[in-house]
Amino acid sequence: MILPVAVDVETSIMIARPRSEVAAFAADPDHATDWYKNIKAVEWKTGPPLRVGSRVEFRARFLGRSLLYTYEAREYAPGERLVMSTADGPFPMETTYVWSDVGSGTKMVLRNRGRPSGFAKIAAPALEHAMRRANLGDLRQLKRVLEQRPE
Repeated sequence: MILPVAVDVETSIMIARPRSEVAAFAADPDHATDWYKNIKAVEWKTGPPLRVGSRVEFRARFLGRSLLYTYEAREYAPGERLVMSTADGPFPMETTYVWSDVGSGTKMVLRNRGRPSGFAKIAAPALEHAMRRANLGDLRQLKRVLEQRPE
């Protein structure tokens, strides 16, 4: 766990699909480029399927910068919760997904927490705002992708 935390962004969305489907899709790194706008490529460093200890490298672009970082799955309760973290780059971060049933649909919570260093530390308030906007956009895209799939 990364402490103390300087940036903590939590967003959520309701998706009109069963929790098992939403969680399986969102937790699969091979689908990250389908719903994360800033993720350009994914490479497994350990073999699938996802489990505690799995390592996955992401190539991304955020705020005009190319980023390369490796997440490690720290907790994974399929269909309920996934916690991943990275110590790479100027912004060590922990990302948590939580899924819960709401009616016949699913609430997904996406939370990013981290402790930026260097310039990112100075820009933390702007970074937090940009992350919130990006996360909301990503969750909306996930909703579009999943709700347009055939039943």
